[in-house]
Amino acid sequence: MPNPSGSFHHYHIRKRMYEKHEPFPHPDRSKRILDHAIYAVVILAPIMNLPQLFKIWLNENAAGVSFASWASFSLFSLIWFVYGVVHKEKPLIVMNLALMIIQAAIAVGVILYG
Repeated sequence: MPNPSGSFHHYHIRKRMYEKHEPFPHPDRSKRILDHAIYAVVILAPIMNLPQLFKIWLNENAAGVSFASWASFSLFSLIWFVYGVVHKEKPLIVMNLALMIIQAAIAVGVILYG
């Protein structure tokens, strides 16, 4: 079977085969679409936080931005990151590491420029 998604794809195929998970790609079309959509989410979720980060750091102004919200988002991403590490789920690890860094930078920007 070809390996279109790189090492993540290969890892999940082996994991599902040997740990008695559902097959990959899944025979059910809707589950197969969801399996592939998660890779888009891994990329897009951190990108969606970048406009706020750039607005704060480039303008040196964090008026109206809540430190408590962004600090808690960063904490929640840390918890999801640890969960991903414990369960060896690379998409969760990659996405939440990126989110944690970006959200922490926003929270620091709020402290410095708010």
